[in-house]
Amino acid sequence: MKPVIIILGPTACGKTHLATHLAYALDGEIISADSRQVYRGMDIGTGKDLKEYVVNNQSIPYHLIDVVEAGEMYNVHRFQQDFYTVLKDVQARDRWPILCGGTGLYIEAVVKKHRFTAVPIDETLRDQLQQLSNEELLEKFKATPSEYTPLADTSTRKRLLRAIEIATFLVKHPFQTVQSPKESVSEFQLFGLSLPVEERRERITRRLHERLQNGMIEEVQQLLNRGISADRLIYYGLEYKFITQYLLGLSEYGTMVERLNVGIHQFAKRQMTFFRKMERDGLPIQWLDAILPTEELVSRIKQNVFM
Repeated sequence: MKPVIIILGPTACGKTHLATHLAYALDGEIISADSRQVYRGMDIGTGKDLKEYVVNNQSIPYHLIDVVEAGEMYNVHRFQQDFYTVLKDVQARDRWPILCGGTGLYIEAVVKKHRFTAVPIDETLRDQLQQLSNEELLEKFKATPSEYTPLADTSTRKRLLRAIEIATFLVKHPFQTVQSPKESVSEFQLFGLSLPVEERRERITRRLHERLQNGMIEEVQQLLNRGISADRLIYYGLEYKFITQYLLGLSEYGTMVERLNVGIHQFAKRQMTFFRKMERDGLPIQWLDAILPTEELVSRIKQNVFM
């Protein structure tokens, strides 16, 4: 069985471009690991870049993009289920599965095959936790140890809330992971794209201005016009959060652009922090210099895969 090739890295490092060219070279198909590209109508802000899925006039098949309506909820457990359904289909056709994206939590969930994503939402607990500050939430998480504790991502308030929810559930309903990382890692080969910090910052800022010029604000306005609530768009974060606030008159254009630019840079840093944590937890990632020509990167991945 062909192993799943995973292309990961921070935003704006060229993951999609590399993955589609690799799929072209290997007769493969792309499975997206992006928590926001699942939503229809959220195209520019999520960076779907669907034009990238045509290489040398050949369309590259892709999956888990545009699978739910904007405004709906989609979570890591659902992604986990959808991923294995798609993977089975791709493998049945003897095509090479290439998982590509920057949502580390999604990637980790399928590689580690853990069941923590199935822990149900506890609205009562969430309402109680919303009253606490981030510092108080972190203290509460530390005071609720479980087998999930060393795996948890607490880098944002939303993830910290979920981490407490899972830990609280496990105190009453403990269970172990289905399979340890060392046992499952042979089914996956992880490749990360890295960029010098200054190059990454330059790419992020340039891309942000390009997207603003190419209709990103209009995209958010259309979503609001369709009846999707401002609260839901703000929940999606980054582009949708700051542009929605701008459209509601809560910030000036220049302030919105500045805050969004800073927010994306911070997001890229959190992505790299999560990927480094994945490595510390036993998942080997082969890092590649994203500055190299695409052909060279494809060649290096092929050499590693066919060793």
